[in-house]
Amino acid sequence: MKNSTTPGWLEKVYNSQNDKELTDIYNGWAEQYDEDLSHFGYRLPTVVIGLAGRYITSTEFKILDAGAGTGLLGEVLALMGYEDITAIDLSPGMLEVARAKKAYHILKEMTLGESLDFADDTFDAVVSSGTFTVGHAPPRSFDELIRITRPKGHVIFSIRCDGDHGDPFVMMQETLEKEGAWRLVEITDRFQSLPLQEPEVENQVFVYRVL
Repeated sequence: MKNSTTPGWLEKVYNSQNDKELTDIYNGWAEQYDEDLSHFGYRLPTVVIGLAGRYITSTEFKILDAGAGTGLLGEVLALMGYEDITAIDLSPGMLEVARAKKAYHILKEMTLGESLDFADDTFDAVVSSGTFTVGHAPPRSFDELIRITRPKGHVIFSIRCDGDHGDPFVMMQETLEKEGAWRLVEITDRFQSLPLQEPEVENQVFVYRVL
């Protein structure tokens, strides 16, 4: 059963029609976001961070948190000793909450699916949690993430995969692999990402090495 105390932010997110509407929703949710996700039993950051610790082998590597939100990934990565983490997100409200955690070297408003304001090969690794899902970053986002990640660097991200939600992403992932842009090195089993709020929602986390 869904938590009756939630203000319905997830429904608003899923029903958003464009990036402007999504930005406004996240700006409104920013201050309550971490507490709500904790109540939902949110698991995605834990899995993404575990794989980041496996593949991002130096704490001096430059890391991009793509769709950083309130900084749930960055906060833990900083505790793990990673020092050079950049956050991008479309919501300034979410980024302000992330900024207060003092985990990020740089924070910028950017929208995945558009051109990103970074040079080629800027980052050693990219991490992303909860961004490739309903109404959020589109599959074409992968092109830019690959462009800004150095060869042999890793891109680690979650995909919502229940029903047919993940199909467009997986198709793009496989196309890019056939084109020689990256190579799949690890994929998790499916797991419930919001077990206390939406037990039907499943995710997988993928790790790719840029070629």
